[in-house]
This record gives sequence, C-alpha cells and structure tokens, in this order.
Amino acid sequence: MRLIASLLLAIPALAQALNSPDGQLQVDVSVNADQQLVYTVQRAGQPVLLASRLGLVLEQGDLANGLKLVSTSPVKAHREQYTLAAGKKSRVDYRANEQTFAVANAAGQRLLLTVRASDDGVAFRYAVPGAGRKQFKDELTSFAFAPEARAWLQPMALAKSGYSRVNPSYEEHYQMGIAVGTPSPIPAGWVFPALFRSGDNWVALTEAGMDGRFHASRLQADSTGGVYRIGLPDASEVFTGGHLLAQADGPLTTPWRVLAIGPLKTVMESTLGTDLAAPAVRFDNARLKPGHASWSWALLKDEATVFDVQKRFIDYAADMGWNYTLVDAEWDRQIGDAKMKALADYGKTKGVGLLAWYNSAGDWNDTPQTPRGALLTRADRQREFARMKAMGMAGLKVDFFGGDGASMQAYYVDLLKESAAAGLLMNFHGATLPRGWSRTYPHLMTVEAVRGLEFTTFTQEDQDAVAPHAAMVPFTRNLFDPMDFTPMVFGDIPNIKRTTRNGFELAQSVLFLSGIQHYAETPEGMATVPAYVKGLLRELPRHWDEVRFLDGEPGKYVVLARRAGKQWFIAGLNADDTPRDLQLDLAWLGAREGQLITDGAGAREFAESRLAAPAAKLTLAPKGGFVARFR
Repeated sequence: MRLIASLLLAIPALAQALNSPDGQLQVDVSVNADQQLVYTVQRAGQPVLLASRLGLVLEQGDLANGLKLVSTSPVKAHREQYTLAAGKKSRVDYRANEQTFAVANAAGQRLLLTVRASDDGVAFRYAVPGAGRKQFKDELTSFAFAPEARAWLQPMALAKSGYSRVNPSYEEHYQMGIAVGTPSPIPAGWVFPALFRSGDNWVALTEAGMDGRFHASRLQADSTGGVYRIGLPDASEVFTGGHLLAQADGPLTTPWRVLAIGPLKTVMESTLGTDLAAPAVRFDNARLKPGHASWSWALLKDEATVFDVQKRFIDYAADMGWNYTLVDAEWDRQIGDAKMKALADYGKTKGVGLLAWYNSAGDWNDTPQTPRGALLTRADRQREFARMKAMGMAGLKVDFFGGDGASMQAYYVDLLKESAAAGLLMNFHGATLPRGWSRTYPHLMTVEAVRGLEFTTFTQEDQDAVAPHAAMVPFTRNLFDPMDFTPMVFGDIPNIKRTTRNGFELAQSVLFLSGIQHYAETPEGMATVPAYVKGLLRELPRHWDEVRFLDGEPGKYVVLARRAGKQWFIAGLNADDTPRDLQLDLAWLGAREGQLITDGAGAREFAESRLAAPAAKLTLAPKGGFVARFR
C-alpha cells in the first residue's frame, strides 16, 4: 500500500495538455505532488523542455508554492493579423490555441496562467486578479533542458560598468554552442533572446508584451543541471527616483514568456516575438517611412558632426537613393539649431530626411555627450519634440539608457508614446532589447542592443571577433526585433586592420533587419566600389515582405532570402577562416536567373556573375559573402 501511495504522489495532479493547431507541439501543465505549478513541452513526441517550474511571489503572498488547480478554461482558437513597418514580414497571420489555468494558494489568492501553443512555439503569461496593492517579489519560471542540449547565449553586462557606467546595453559577445548548465562568465546572467538546441529541435527564448509597467527580465547566471531561471534587473537599473520591480493597484499582468520551437528554419522564420506584443498605436502613415541612412559618426566620430560634413553626407545619401542622414552627438554645440534647420531644409530639396541624436541620460551614467538630459520629463519631451518638428527633423536617435528596471521601462514607453503623438521616428541606442516594441510602436525603426560595428572601430580585438559575431546575431538578437548594427565598410577603418571581405560586408545590408539601415561607409569608401555594387545598394528595398531561411549554423554561416514585392534578395556570409561550399535549394524561385555579387580575388574586391535557380552551388571565401537579386 505504501508503494502504491508513493507512486501516486509522483504522478502530476490534474495534468492538462494543450496542443498547437498542427498537433506537433504539446504543452502539459500540472500541479505536482509538491503543490508546485509545473509544465513540460514536447514536439512531435520528443521532449523539448523537461518538468519546469511556474509561479510568482508577491510581497502580499506566495503564488508559486502550496498551490492547487482550481479551474481550467476550454481551449479556444486565437488569431491575429497585423502589419509590420520594420519586420521580417510585412503581413503576419498569427494562429494559436489558448487555455487559461487558475491556481490558488492556501490563503485563497489566485494566479491565472494563460498558455498559447502555435505551430512555431509556445508562450505564457501570468495574471494576478483582484483589487488591492500588488508588489512583485520573485518569479519561479524556469526552462529545464536535457543534459545533452547546447546553448548560444550572450552574457548580461554588470550594471554601471563600462564606458561612463553605461551598462547594461546588451553589447557583449556570445558564448556559442556551450553545454547547458555552463554558468555565465558575468554574474548578471544571460540576455534574451537565448538560443538552445535540444535533440532535433531549436528553442529561442525571449519575452514580449512590455507596456512600461513591468521590469524586463533575463536568465540567471546559474543554470545547474540545465535549468535556466528567470532573473531580475540589478537594483541600480532604474530611472532617477523610480522603482525597480513591477507593482500595481489592481490586477497585475506579466509580459509573455516566449519560446519559438522547431527545426532551425521554423525558428528563424517565426514571428512570435512580435505576435505576442500589443497591437500598434496610431501613427501618421505619411511619416512612417523605413529606409536607409548615411551616417558620418561610425568612421569619422564626433569631429565630423559639423555643418559641412553633414551637408556632404546628405549629398551622399541623395546620390545613393537613401532617404535619411543621421546627425549624431554634439550637433547642438558643433552645428546649432539654426544650421540644423538649414541642413533639414537642404535635405528636403534632396529627398533626404534628418535624424537628430539625443542623450537620454539623467544621473544613471556619466556620459558627457550632448544634448543631454533634455527628455527626462513629459514637459521636456513636449518641448523638444515640438522643437525638432519645427526644425524639420524626421526623427530622433536616443542613446545611453539605464537598464531594465520597471521605471526605466516606463521611460522607454513614455518616449515611444509621446514621439508617436508628435509624428517623429525613433531609434534607441545604448538600450535594452525592444521585445516586440516595433509592432506596438511602428515608428520605432530600429534599436541597437548589440555589439555592433562601432566596437570594431575601437579595438582590433573586436574587429578580429566580428565575423562569428555577425554570423550569430541573425539567430538571436535580430531574430524578432529590428537591429541597428550599423553595417558595411568597404574601405579602411582608421587604425584598424579590417578582417572581413567586401562580400561579407555587402551581405549584411540584406541579412541584418533594421527599419532604417544606417550604413557606416563614407562617401570616399563607397567611391571605391564597382558601379554594380552601388546600383544594388541604390535599389535595395526599404522594407521587406517575407523571409526564408535557406541554410546556416549560429556563429558559423547564414543564408537568408528576403522578398520585397516581386523581387527576392538572397544573402549569405561565411565566418570561418576556410572556404565554405553551399548547395542552395531555390526551387521556389522556379527557373529564374539572378544577379550575383560576391567576393573578388582580393579581400577588397568584388565579382559579378549570375546565379540560376532551381539549384545553385557556390563557394564562399573565408570571411566572405554574397548577395543575389532575382527580379
């Protein structure tokens, strides 16, 4: 009898299964014998996540232990259709099955867990209903992988470290293909998106649905046994005088915990990171113009933020068919309002809009660049946004944020809401991962949150590491959200020996997704490339309608196809020190033949030829790449 009783205790109580529309994914939710809420995930009968914890702890009560399952809602079909101005697809049709589980603790306090299963992954979020004060204390959510699983992860930088105490800015190098359970080299943990391989399946973890009322999360540094737990921001990651963790008077709802799951192609083509974000706010469509920008600061730095240089970069943008020029830090001191307006007026005659840089910072870091501290209050923002519109600016680049606390998240969202009302485009740098904001705020054209090209202009060490890093970010940082890597240099980088070939650099113009792609190359560097390369860059679409993952391995190589209207562009790069042979299945293109631009004989040379469907073979040079265009 005792043996039978022990076996019964080991069986999950009231296990409930939710399946994806295609039946491939299965999520099982239960309260276990220890009265804890747990879940498992399978795909095609193979385990993806082993038994993993769920639950919240509030200052007002423990909703992670001593639980019982109170009710389970019927499964209902969920469907949303939406558009993206800066995304991998212009039109998205999201379908999932949804179910809500209600649990209660001994005091009768309830926790609602809503779970969605779609063909490309799983998402869930918590809600604590009812009136009264609710203060977040901890989250027990975990993701338990089998011991043989592998991980591709970026460490989270320590808060208040780095240049002028600007961290964390999601700007570290990735640990690639490490064993699960490997601790983070930095005790702050790991950032989202976090990529794993478990058997035949890949898993990309992130969060979405950030509305400014909740703090942003990460994975804890310790993942003993392959169990990754939700981690919290550092106490210093707050707006001046603001709070760190979520709190509410009334119901408290968390962001979605998002897991894209399946073969690498499924994960790479998934839109779950925006599917779980809130619908778009209103924005003037006449001003919602993605595109490309010239930008002097990448190679020429602060000294180039002067009137004559910026006018030359407006001419450069116009010559290349690009619709923006970004005027970076110190414009207020080195150019001034009157001449900035003159630049904007000149840009309009050339069909080029201007974007102006701002320093977001209050006292959370020591950055001296100006304009600084001009956006801290609602009154400040109304004044500055009106000033920018009067000067003819198309948008702002706001830099040097202070982390992931709830009050700092509220600052981001205030900037987004108020810039939307003002009709100004937005670009965040030195910033957090946007977590689907590009859907909710379509004027958020791009966000840095990556160790981008600028780092390769600071040290040779970063330049030497850039090839595998560039081959990593399409699988992680740029998987769901637009990314301001600021790619592409064909000429020299001052005081740095460039390690990548020109084909590698060109490929980034298509591989990296950004609502406004800010190109690092200068007019002088662009003057060195063949006419057919300039022609391609002049005619690159300003937004994309569809993506196809063709081949790749994180940190090694990647090949993507992007469609704009009836044109397809295929791009690939090879991060290895040896040549890589590719065999691409292009049957979906029919019998079309396209223009192929790849590396020439030398590292700073190009070659042009043809690439024919339905099958293509090509060899990528070491640290080389290609772009093919099918009209």
